[in-house]
Amino acid sequence: MTSSLVGVLLTSLNPAAVAGGADISDAVTIGETVLSRSDLVGAATSVAERVGGARRVAVLATPTPATVLAITGCLIAGVPVVPVPADVGVAERRHILADSGAQAWLGEKPEDADLPHIPVRLHARSWHRYAEPHPDSAALVIYTSGTTGPPKGVVISRRAIAADLDALAEAWQWTADDTLVHGLPLYHVHGLVLGLLGSLRTGSRFIHTGRPTPEAYAQAGGTLYFGVPTVWSRIAADENAARALSSARLLVSGSAPLPIPVFDRVSALTGHQPVERYGSTESLITLSTRADGERRPGWVGLPVPGVETRLVDDDGAPAAQDGETIARLEVRGPMLFDGYLNRPDATADVLRADGWYRTGDVAVVDRDGMHRIVGRESVDLIKTGGFRVGAGEIETVLLGHDGVDEAAVVGVPDDDLGQRIVAFVVGDAAPEILIGYVAEQLSVHKRPREVRIVDSLPRNAMGKVLKKELTRWV
Repeated sequence: MTSSLVGVLLTSLNPAAVAGGADISDAVTIGETVLSRSDLVGAATSVAERVGGARRVAVLATPTPATVLAITGCLIAGVPVVPVPADVGVAERRHILADSGAQAWLGEKPEDADLPHIPVRLHARSWHRYAEPHPDSAALVIYTSGTTGPPKGVVISRRAIAADLDALAEAWQWTADDTLVHGLPLYHVHGLVLGLLGSLRTGSRFIHTGRPTPEAYAQAGGTLYFGVPTVWSRIAADENAARALSSARLLVSGSAPLPIPVFDRVSALTGHQPVERYGSTESLITLSTRADGERRPGWVGLPVPGVETRLVDDDGAPAAQDGETIARLEVRGPMLFDGYLNRPDATADVLRADGWYRTGDVAVVDRDGMHRIVGRESVDLIKTGGFRVGAGEIETVLLGHDGVDEAAVVGVPDDDLGQRIVAFVVGDAAPEILIGYVAEQLSVHKRPREVRIVDSLPRNAMGKVLKKELTRWV
């Protein structure tokens, strides 16, 4: 299927194909529940009958069969889903519900829910045939983390999801013969769109491990594994679990940069160099190393089919793609979001009329088109003493020191330098040793002016370090 023609978004659940014998007994395994394709079609269609005609519904996106059926049922009926994190605070949840205009909770609901509740009945079945909704209609409204204000609702169309999943299937050689395993949240692009919806589109089996523990991954027996760097770090520290993944076909890391020492350790123990990829809620996945291509530690690869990228400087002029120049990354492709719900001003700030999306990230691109993400323009691009320095480069060097377990680097205001480099480190190395170590490995101007030893780094649910919080620690 080409990404220009969505057809049936959840291709493997085409009722006619399932009725014609394209059924498997273990299409989705989540917790102790195993659902066949016919189970999914019948139960999700029953959900569709209960929500059909709704403007939007909220789903408390716990990793449960009810969540799988709720989201699948809404996609069958053409009702946009608003996935809500189970651990979100009351004020943020209230904002999401009010801003999205969700009319009901579908499936599980919070104890203090004040919207009507529509339960999901796991054993209910319906064989009604729904016409496929228009490809340009909204499928999901996923709320951002809200690091720069109240969370914004990212409107993602069916066409965008289909285009991205087809591009990734080509890049990763992802087919119905695969068994995909992950234990990630079902309210973000990684776990929900790539994991669940990717499996339902490609026809691969899907196993959700509940929690992404090394033991659970080792026991799952998959061919394709998704994880955030924290997951891969824990697997790298568990030799038996890591070696159990040697029978897999592909290990994929995303949602945050994979530290090079973790890449190397996973490669050594499993025999597989991890695939790294890059994207966002607004763009889905636009860059990836390939199943049949080079996997370079610290680099996120090439544009996936249908995607264009460009680097621009502070004035918007094209920047050099020489493997060294750090500049703003912009992307264009069929998987981009339609805009922020109720926020035309915010949409116009990042999504241009000609289709280019300003990612807010800074990157380096080499002459072969390989991309390395330096980080967020707001926190990872440090302008110190007239130099532009990427925090990630310093973090990679720090992680190569035996006395460092975790590292995060930020720039903080400085009257003399503009910004000074401060590193937060989990480990037992002395700060002055680490400052000298970085100065030896990199240019002297890239050394931290200060190293702070901490017990842990603040992270969100996907394992990303909350750097804005770190800057408040200085």
